[in-house]
Amino acid sequence: MLLQSRRVRTESPRVHASVGRADAACASLLEVRHLSRSFGSHQAVVDVSFKLEKGEVLGLLGPNGAGKSTSMMMISGLLRPDHGEVVINGQVYNGRDPNLKRQIGLVPQDLAIYPELNAIENLLFFGKLYGIRGRELQSRCDEVLQRIGLTDSAHRASGNYSGGMKRRLNFGVALMHQPSILILDEPTVGIDPQSRSHLLECVRDQALSGVGVIYASHYMEEVQEICERVAIVDHGKVLACDSIPRLLEGLNTSLLIHVEGEGDVQGRLAGLARLERAADGTAVIVVSGDCRDMGERLRSLLHHLMAARVKVARIETQQTNLERLFLQLTGYGLRD
Repeated sequence: MLLQSRRVRTESPRVHASVGRADAACASLLEVRHLSRSFGSHQAVVDVSFKLEKGEVLGLLGPNGAGKSTSMMMISGLLRPDHGEVVINGQVYNGRDPNLKRQIGLVPQDLAIYPELNAIENLLFFGKLYGIRGRELQSRCDEVLQRIGLTDSAHRASGNYSGGMKRRLNFGVALMHQPSILILDEPTVGIDPQSRSHLLECVRDQALSGVGVIYASHYMEEVQEICERVAIVDHGKVLACDSIPRLLEGLNTSLLIHVEGEGDVQGRLAGLARLERAADGTAVIVVSGDCRDMGERLRSLLHHLMAARVKVARIETQQTNLERLFLQLTGYGLRD
């Protein structure tokens, strides 16, 4: 079931350069405006823009090296963009403003907890970094421990936790200061199904409370389950950003023809299909189009392949889902 976000679409606010603020009454929770970042001659992020509304979970998808992590680092203030800006509740983000910094909670892919400390000590430490003190700090620690399911293990050194427990604590650290925006970078990688289910439920709860969530993951089934909108990036650019139903509406019926020995495959496609690469490097001919003329196109293509003495190993039908859309936009080739 897709998580329905409670958001109101508004026109883009006008920024007043004199004070670096926009009209907060009509602003989105988060606006990413034309972010770009290079490392030497390599352009990691190129003109990335999107919005995030209150109570929305936005999926951020892309192959390895697509620019997702660099974008999230710029949004969270850990990396300064070469161009562009991040706007939170109508105010241009300034990493030196503690009130704005407190609006964002970041869950990095690499664990950001101290293994020699137990769960309570980790949560209290990070809570203090955000200025929480006294009874509020202890109360918030107890709430987070219960939410991430670590109350009974709170006094054990986190270095002795299972992978799933460490991931849940990593998530809990970002909740301590009650941010209005959560940035999650692969929060469920390598964990057991129970911990994954629990973390996804935590994400839903945060969205229902009005928190906006950016959810980066390679697990397409997770994204399709909890996100209403997705942004797909590759080579530092946003290739698509829309609701999942609308993105999937644009997919044509496709057949995958796996062949053995390429011969003159490229020369025999005759505009009927395109040549891609499967994960193992073998050739795959992708036939896309309206299902009404698919049969005739397939017969014509097979005739051309037989003439080129190309052996067809198998033919598969592609399902209409987010993974297929992702591969259609970013290609089938392996990434580093």
